[in-house]
Amino acid sequence: MPLSPIRSVYTVAQDMDLMHAFYEGALGLPLAFRDHDNWCQFKAGPLPFALSSPSEAAPAAQGSVIVFGASDIAAFAQRIERLGGRYLSNRNMGSHGSVATFADPETNLFQLHVRPGG
Repeated sequence: MPLSPIRSVYTVAQDMDLMHAFYEGALGLPLAFRDHDNWCQFKAGPLPFALSSPSEAAPAAQGSVIVFGASDIAAFAQRIERLGGRYLSNRNMGSHGSVATFADPETNLFQLHVRPGG
């Protein structure tokens, strides 16, 4: 039986209002829908990105990092930091572009990737 494509990616949010405002404001992700403080889903291209309350999430695990495509990391970095996120590092990957790592207000890591040439 073949595996289906990935259907969504989510991050656990302790403070749904804070995290909703951060991802909507810092990254400009449009809201798809919100189920009170349980789930907040954004339109992030073909793959939905969501915030989940701890009660709705799978047991805690570490190691996943969400990577969003971007054309200008510097422009996003200003908004990210203004809304409580932190810039951590940038890595040039040569012919694969560059990737900047950030932490959101609850210290979840995410990256912005720029392809070569923008």
